Amino acid sequence: MRVSRAELLTALPLERAIVPATPIAKIVVLDDDPTGTQTVHGIPVLTEWSVASLAAELTAPGPCFYVLTNSRALPPAAARQLMLELGQNLTAAAAQTSRAFRVVSRSDSTLRGHFPVETNALAEAIGPFDATFIVPSFFDGGRVTINDVHYVAQGDQFVPAGETEFARDATFGYCASNLREWVEEKSMGRVTKAQVASLSLSELRGEPAALGARLLQFRDGVVVVVNAAAACDLHALTHALHAAESAGKKFLYRSAASFVAAYAAIAPRSLLVATELAAPGPGGGLVVAGSYVGLTSTQLDALFKSTPIARVEVSVEAVLADSKHQAEIRRAAQLVNTRLAQNENVALFTSRALVAGRDANASLTIGATVSAALVAIVRGLSVRPRWFVAKGGITSSDLATKALDVRRALVLGQALPGVPVWQLGAESRWPGLAYIVFPGNVGAPDSLATLVRNLSA
Repeated sequence: MRVSRAELLTALPLERAIVPATPIAKIVVLDDDPTGTQTVHGIPVLTEWSVASLAAELTAPGPCFYVLTNSRALPPAAARQLMLELGQNLTAAAAQTSRAFRVVSRSDSTLRGHFPVETNALAEAIGPFDATFIVPSFFDGGRVTINDVHYVAQGDQFVPAGETEFARDATFGYCASNLREWVEEKSMGRVTKAQVASLSLSELRGEPAALGARLLQFRDGVVVVVNAAAACDLHALTHALHAAESAGKKFLYRSAASFVAAYAAIAPRSLLVATELAAPGPGGGLVVAGSYVGLTSTQLDALFKSTPIARVEVSVEAVLADSKHQAEIRRAAQLVNTRLAQNENVALFTSRALVAGRDANASLTIGATVSAALVAIVRGLSVRPRWFVAKGGITSSDLATKALDVRRALVLGQALPGVPVWQLGAESRWPGLAYIVFPGNVGAPDSLATLVRNLSA
């Protein structure tokens, strides 16, 4: 049931001021789409994971690095195989460099993704682990876990995650909002809710010694739900985790973005300003929207109603029809090129009616076809935009790797809360471009319009 945000939060135990703990080993974040960089800055992102590249990052300065896997766009079997490959390559890179590492499997704060497929594969490749922690809280996006129930903020209310549109996802849908029940649901009963442990807010905001002792009790790969409603909860957790890991415990983490910043002790920074995001001089900017969550459609409507911007709609029906596919790509690319050359801002977006398949894999195939069309359109552009906003996780991943040829980028910070910005590397098609990764499920209805107005100022 919906609950008042104010009433729920004021009833919690008092917060404790806690300084983040310095990590004891390099943290490797395996990100199933690019939005997981939304709480960090000054951190590299790899889009390929050769042993040589992983070894170079393990020995480079800094507390962590990201590997963009885009595994949320893959079928379960392919996602599993990818995690096995990454685990093998990380093990080889660590052996070459004699550097220890810890792994965070970063996924969606609204619980969409290949769980437990990915964590099981990682346990097979680099485990066994004493525990796998489930930490989906993402404070910038209004996601918290209280009394084992995961909530999504909507206005002044918290809605249990299982009652949101995200739970009805065609590929990753679910029913449970209680995370212990969610683990049972997603594991198809192989892990029952009675077998799932949890760390309460009372423990996280209580005596550190008691919390540390609790972590030392976890063994045999137990799944542990972490309640968290504020940054102090994750700071308390990471202090205890570092101590337990120093004592020999081996843990795996399935988390949203807030945990990464706490675990790596990355302090927040102020939002980036327009001069850090848009190239100087004339020229139009580009928004590419492929996300189908309702919030993205609402944000596009607000953008079109309030902000001058050329609209180029891509017909999903045409893209899925063999006889029309190439013509639709050529038409859209020509329109975007023309508008950018005239120094106009352009919104390239897919038609808003969701086309779903007969099952989860068929829906993934449709999504991949549509995303490939957006990639082809952007690859067909000859005019470099002043700024680039990619709306949606899979969309932004495919555009970065397949349309812009990104192999390594640097996270600059955030354009809006929960909206990360990458600076593209020298090897990319448009070196130095500020690439704004706008998650489909983040922001207020007018957030996209506000961002475009700021970039255009």
